[in-house]
Amino acid sequence: MNGYREDFPILKSGLIYLDSAASSLTPEQVLKKMLEYYREYRANTGRGVYRIADRATSELEKARKSVAKLIDAREDEVAFVRNTSEGLNFVASSLKFKKGQNIVTTAIEHHSNFLPWLKISREKGLELRIVNPTKDFLINTEDFEKQVDDNTKVVAITHISNVLGFILPVRDIVDIAHKHGSMVVLDGAQSVPHIPLSVKKLGVDFLSFSGHKMCGPTGIGGFYVNPDVLNELEPIFIGGESVDKVSLHGYTLAKFPASFEPGTLPIAEAIGLGEAARYLMKIGLEKIARNDERLIGLLHEMLSTIEGVKIYGPSQEKRTNLLSFNIRDLDPNDVALFLDISSNIAVRSGFMCAQPLVNLLRSKNGVVRASTYLYNTEEEIETLVERIKDFTK
Repeated sequence: MNGYREDFPILKSGLIYLDSAASSLTPEQVLKKMLEYYREYRANTGRGVYRIADRATSELEKARKSVAKLIDAREDEVAFVRNTSEGLNFVASSLKFKKGQNIVTTAIEHHSNFLPWLKISREKGLELRIVNPTKDFLINTEDFEKQVDDNTKVVAITHISNVLGFILPVRDIVDIAHKHGSMVVLDGAQSVPHIPLSVKKLGVDFLSFSGHKMCGPTGIGGFYVNPDVLNELEPIFIGGESVDKVSLHGYTLAKFPASFEPGTLPIAEAIGLGEAARYLMKIGLEKIARNDERLIGLLHEMLSTIEGVKIYGPSQEKRTNLLSFNIRDLDPNDVALFLDISSNIAVRSGFMCAQPLVNLLRSKNGVVRASTYLYNTEEEIETLVERIKDFTK
């Protein structure tokens, strides 16, 4: 994978960037594509008939097609949103709930896939049911069997834990949910950038993910909706081209995805996201996944031999792209600051926007998290471990 490092000039500074789970680096190819828009066809999309407006619209839809292909969806099943959080909030706020229904989620969720359901359950008077991890911090599908029933409207789960790094048994959970007529909302923030993913094979009804975690720009993401459940949604924002016909007394919505894209989109960012999707597909998600597993596996193996280092998560489970740990009773933020100042190593520290889970881990100040991507190397992992050893001497 080292051949791709030259696409990321920031690495020439000697930076060891191990925080891609929060936000990945962006390759030159994506930046070039975004600048192409501003320099060659800077116009609004879907509104003009002149040539550069037509090209802008064409490039935007080309980007949508690439993003859809990345997740094995059709282009008319994917809307552009700002990020994972916005897509998940769209689902929670747009669904039509009835009295007596419930929502099922887990205690390991990122705040973005927990707070919207907590908020809507309070507003609508719905029961929010929580599936807790096992003592080994695994998610047991049998616990979903106990919580999901015929009154469950939504099952909201993450694909990969942003703290523990393991993949949830999504297909099994989908089967349980669909057996009861429930819809499944999937947080793909960590999975879409790192592993091969097919919404068709997983069978999920909604998927949301962020561009800034998958080599794309900030402020743009993807939102997949299974066409079979579109009639369950009522957009919370309308305007611009999100409507088909408007009179002084009413309106009719445009077809999805336009119905969820009111106003002018972040056009350059959407085009950049499309280029990022093509970049990842050219490399191959299988190859990226193998590299992540190899590096995180090496990190786990090396840290396991250091006295005073506590690694979080089930030891028997493979981690994908990240690993969380602490060093004795040191504050995670102090560890991260030391790694940055002493060795130009960037890792995450704190609660990872997953306070309920970190509380279950009984780590009062959070954790240190190292996360890899296609541009990381074994040498960088070894350097990180050597610096961590400095804490334990």
